[in-house]
Amino acid sequence: MAGNPPTDDPIQDAPSVTAPQHAAAGLPAIAHSLRMAHEQMGVRRTALTLLKVNQKNGFDCPGCAWPEPDKRHAAEFCENGAKAVAEEATLRRVTPDFFAAHPVADLAGRSGYWLGQQGRLTHPMYLAEGATTYEPVTWERAFDIVAEELQALATPDEAVFYTSGRTSNEAAFLYQLFAREFGTNNLPDCSNMCHESSGSALTETIGIGKGSVLLDDLYKADLIIVAGQNPGTNHPRMLSALEKAKRGGTRIITVNPLPEAGLERFKNPQNARGLAAGGTALTDLFLQIRLGGDQALFRLLNRLILETEGAVDTAFVDEHTHGFEDFAHAARTADWDETLRATGLRREEIETALRMVLDSRRVIVCWAMGLTQHKHAVPTIKEVVNFLLLRGNIGRPGAGVCPVRGHSNVQGDRTMGIFERPAPAFLDALEKEFGFTPPREHGLDVVRAIRALRDGQAKVFFAMGGNFVSATPDTDVTEAAVRRARLTVHVSTKLNRSHVITGARALILPTLGRTERDRQSGGDQFITVEDSMGMVHASRGRLEPASPRLLSEPAIVCRLARRTLGEASPTPWEDFERDYATIRDRIARVIPGFEDFNARVARPGGFTLPHAPRDARRFPTATGKANFSATPVEYPRVPEGRLLLQTLRSHDQYNTTIYGLDDRYRGIKNGRRVVLLHPDDAREHGLADGAYADLVSEWTDGTERRAPGFRVVHYPTTRGCAAAYYPETNVLVPLDHTADTSNTPASKSVVIRLEPATAAASAAAGSGR
Repeated sequence: MAGNPPTDDPIQDAPSVTAPQHAAAGLPAIAHSLRMAHEQMGVRRTALTLLKVNQKNGFDCPGCAWPEPDKRHAAEFCENGAKAVAEEATLRRVTPDFFAAHPVADLAGRSGYWLGQQGRLTHPMYLAEGATTYEPVTWERAFDIVAEELQALATPDEAVFYTSGRTSNEAAFLYQLFAREFGTNNLPDCSNMCHESSGSALTETIGIGKGSVLLDDLYKADLIIVAGQNPGTNHPRMLSALEKAKRGGTRIITVNPLPEAGLERFKNPQNARGLAAGGTALTDLFLQIRLGGDQALFRLLNRLILETEGAVDTAFVDEHTHGFEDFAHAARTADWDETLRATGLRREEIETALRMVLDSRRVIVCWAMGLTQHKHAVPTIKEVVNFLLLRGNIGRPGAGVCPVRGHSNVQGDRTMGIFERPAPAFLDALEKEFGFTPPREHGLDVVRAIRALRDGQAKVFFAMGGNFVSATPDTDVTEAAVRRARLTVHVSTKLNRSHVITGARALILPTLGRTERDRQSGGDQFITVEDSMGMVHASRGRLEPASPRLLSEPAIVCRLARRTLGEASPTPWEDFERDYATIRDRIARVIPGFEDFNARVARPGGFTLPHAPRDARRFPTATGKANFSATPVEYPRVPEGRLLLQTLRSHDQYNTTIYGLDDRYRGIKNGRRVVLLHPDDAREHGLADGAYADLVSEWTDGTERRAPGFRVVHYPTTRGCAAAYYPETNVLVPLDHTADTSNTPASKSVVIRLEPATAAASAAAGSGR
């Protein structure tokens, strides 16, 4: 039988700490996955469910967006994928009786971990103005409440429609269609907080804001550079691809402030060699860089390539690029001493990296949040593109840009039009297809939406999935802003903190998960997703829904649209709810690359979206070529006595979902309020291993942002840099501390000071709140 959810919020003891591990996966990953699955689902349900994850006739993992190979393993999932599936397919239930027993004030005092462990939501729930508890409500009344608030707004731009990355292509297309027919482009999404910097940089430089490589390219590469990314925790199935590449002769450079177990050595749990032997050593060269020093590193490498005779692919540069002379002039000014200060690296390490680059004809650069969440993130990624363009490494098999997206279908949501700054051509296509005039003014991204809520300019907040309050920066500011709303609505599968930080009124609308069968009046339905490399495929749930009262996301959008827009809407919402194939027919006519959508997605494994730079070395930029950049080099300057903090995930975590209180690879057990410091930095601050400290961020507005009671862990991180888990440290990230151009929160470069924790803070450090 599956285990019961915790009735009391477990107060953690002082976290126990051991040495970090130097290998990932193996038998412990199997044991941990199965234990958690059995606790949530039971033995039989575990077997039925996990064997369908990421299979061609199964459902797409609700975790990360890493692509599947054409030939699938019977267990085509990783440890964190198994955790994500277990939490969705859990037998635990959150019923109206639960809400009656737990007033909102009580729930607001619980940890995010405890809330998530309670199980699946079963009924639409409503918090009336002035009420202290949620009460069950019919779907009809719920839609009436939302429609009444939307129709009462002075302008459609007083509504915000947020989207999480787990939303399917079909639901995302309908959601943006409804918002635009309602009259607003206020469509912030989780991309605004993660890979917006990638999209901004890539759109300007190569003409499309997506990666240019497919899975097979990794196996053909001579060199893969993994920068600012921890695949062992965030995208564990990537380790299998890196292992296969290594067996084919690929070399790997890792660029990261923290040593990560998965990139050191991988014990593949899917084969006997990985389990019985010592696994595969993945990293050939580890560049332990200072936070934010990546642009300086790539700029100096570019200078050194320019200075090496015959190293530049002049034929490619002449035929396919623009702006080379300005870039080359800027690159030749790169200074060794300045680069060593910015990166914290030694000269011989950079020279070794250069030799590996020059010895490699086909190079891929992979990156994630470690590059995208800095003030100078967009220039950094542009410099990565410069690095690849110099040697013709875009549009060549085994080479290219590889931003590794997080949440499953976060890339597909953007493809479907979830974007606050839509392209005119997309709006033109919507208008032609559906017969209404979409708004042309740009809408609000995540940071601007929080400001609008804070300032009373936005009054209704509707979230399709996600945990907005816990995912966003400047927690105190964000929570106060959300509380000013007239109505907050969350379409969710499970309970999270965003349900208890509410507007004057609030609704929780429970929805189907990926694992569940979706029955509509037109028969059983499937949905589609797009992975991190532009592959589109079907996803079919098999389990009975957690409650007969659940609606699918497409059904929720369709019914809300009919109630809000009324008979005047030209859109066939009832047809869309009845049969999702009709949605895909419209997508095929609106979005390039989806022609003949229904027939192509019916093929096992789906299809690949076109990518002009990869497929034809054609760059749809303003110049018609790939654009070199000559932006000045930036890196964080930290005052004396201060440290630079990056927020990050633990291993028992995916985005804001906390699966457990351990971080096995980093040696942390039974605690999340820990701060990882280099031993020399800790000693300079008078903090012994095991001491407790408050983290206080410093920003230009003079506001004190404090995260109290963190256990100090002496850890082999880069000097001057610290690390701690989010969402506990989101309180330290100023709302206005964002990346230039992309406006992404700069959560990887927060200047902090350390203060000894008060006795009360130390005693409460393990509460997880």
